[in-house]
Amino acid sequence: MKKILLLLITAFLVAPAFCQDNNTQAKEDKKSKKEARKLRISAIAKQEEEGVIKYQRHTVFGVKLTTDGYGGFLEIARAQSIRKALLFQLEITERKHQKEYKQQIYQNTNPVIYGKRNFFYPVKLGVQQQYLLGNKGNKNGVAISANGGGGLIAGLLRPYLVEVDKQGTATFVGYDANDTASYFLKAETHIGGPGLGKGWSNIKVTPGAYLKSAVRFDFGKYNEMVNAVEVGLYGEFYSKKIPQMVQNKEKQFFFSAFVSIMFGKRK
Repeated sequence: MKKILLLLITAFLVAPAFCQDNNTQAKEDKKSKKEARKLRISAIAKQEEEGVIKYQRHTVFGVKLTTDGYGGFLEIARAQSIRKALLFQLEITERKHQKEYKQQIYQNTNPVIYGKRNFFYPVKLGVQQQYLLGNKGNKNGVAISANGGGGLIAGLLRPYLVEVDKQGTATFVGYDANDTASYFLKAETHIGGPGLGKGWSNIKVTPGAYLKSAVRFDFGKYNEMVNAVEVGLYGEFYSKKIPQMVQNKEKQFFFSAFVSIMFGKRK
């Protein structure tokens, strides 16, 4: 009994000192974290003033206009250094033929593009190597970078269907090379175009590959934001010729220029 009492008294005397040590250590750890955070914020502020863009990754969304269409894209970047980064890109565009011409036949129907065989949607998945050419002079400056690379394409072909008057019945028809009497090419029977809901169940895929080069101008006021314009060139090659318009030469290689507007965030 005396031993137990002695242990309890000892524990009672030692416990406050132990708790005090723990509290002191906790306070020191908290102080160290605050100091580290202040140093990090100070370094970021200095980089902002100097215009240095330093990040681990960024995510960007954007829209683009090409010399033969338009589209949108998603980009995820992984920094390798202050001057280099890998860009992983997914984009989808609609490519139009230069001979396309819309005709409004009736006021309450969709316009018709005479002779159009397919909508053409290149879906690209690729990797770019980005190089920083010039950093910002200050946080309100412009960063200039160049990137180049390539990837794979799934060329989606959606049949272009025309609504026609077929012996008194309105119906949608597509191009059929074996049907010489096809209503598809009889303009006098046309009622309207396909709209957005037609042809998706008959999509065909033509694989391909592409190369891309571009120059990017980042106007973002703060380095954690991406507000940029990019201009560049595409070269695309497909496994077979792409049928876009009737009685027009089908192409297997496409060359185009583009301009993109992009918005995103860095971390």
